[in-house]
Amino acid sequence: MNRRHFLLTTTAALVHGEASLSKTERVRRALAGRDLDRPPFSFWHHFGLKTPEAHASATLDFHRDYRTDIVKVRSDFPYPKPAGNWWELKPEANPFAPQIRALDLIRDGLKGEAPFIETLFNPWNVAEKLSSKQEVLRLMRQKPQALLDALEVITTSEINHVKRALKAGAAGIFLSVANANAAALTRADYERFSMPFDRRLMEAASAGWLNFLHVHVEPGYLDLFRDFPAPVFNYSAHVSKIPIAEVRKTYSSTIAGGIDEVNYRKLSAEEIRAQWHAAQAAAGRKFILTPGCSVPNESTRQELMRLPLVIRAGMS
Repeated sequence: MNRRHFLLTTTAALVHGEASLSKTERVRRALAGRDLDRPPFSFWHHFGLKTPEAHASATLDFHRDYRTDIVKVRSDFPYPKPAGNWWELKPEANPFAPQIRALDLIRDGLKGEAPFIETLFNPWNVAEKLSSKQEVLRLMRQKPQALLDALEVITTSEINHVKRALKAGAAGIFLSVANANAAALTRADYERFSMPFDRRLMEAASAGWLNFLHVHVEPGYLDLFRDFPAPVFNYSAHVSKIPIAEVRKTYSSTIAGGIDEVNYRKLSAEEIRAQWHAAQAAAGRKFILTPGCSVPNESTRQELMRLPLVIRAGMS
């Protein structure tokens, strides 16, 4: 898809009245690779708030201020810590109870205006938060079965959370996988200690229609997720240095990305527009415009507003 084809597709959509698409319709059409008035877009950062009520209020305010098509609900509430060794865990029926309360409030506040998805960090990341990166690696080397047992319990608990999130009205999950790269694990270690659990979480969410697989990946790991049941593949082209065209060769799913999250605060409107058009040209019809990961938490309102203003200008 070149720039001329993109403009012709956009014009055709407008002529046929599709500029009035609802946010849910726009997202569903993107997943199906159908013509659109414009691609759906979303972006996000962490609020770090301590109560479900404050978290829900900030999430709704962010969506309304920037008019996102998808409400990506951040998740900063901790997994319950055991009394003894961090790896001696028991399954939790409701491991993130405050987050479920926030999801209920977000659902009620949205009133069906836009789909929302629940952020979930993969079991390896949860284990790191219960201890540290160094401690998880130490356990992997010294007591691999103990680590596998702990990851199994975390996975069971997170599957319980996935079911609760979908019951609360989430359209799907946003599974964050930050360890599919050599800086975190060898490929063999990721395949043994993380991939089976990550796949099970995606499978548990299959009742949702808008599941994102968000991966901090590098070229030697890109093919690992081909059999994951994820309608949307989200990654950072700018950090990984993997061109979107290369991802398109590997995955037929909808690609979400294109915006440089690391340098987001410095991007001009023209640079954002150029990144949008380049990403869509490489991804094709099945495309959602997002950053590769969270934009900086300290981004100002003026900086955050640049992306939605570019989107609106693209429809005029």
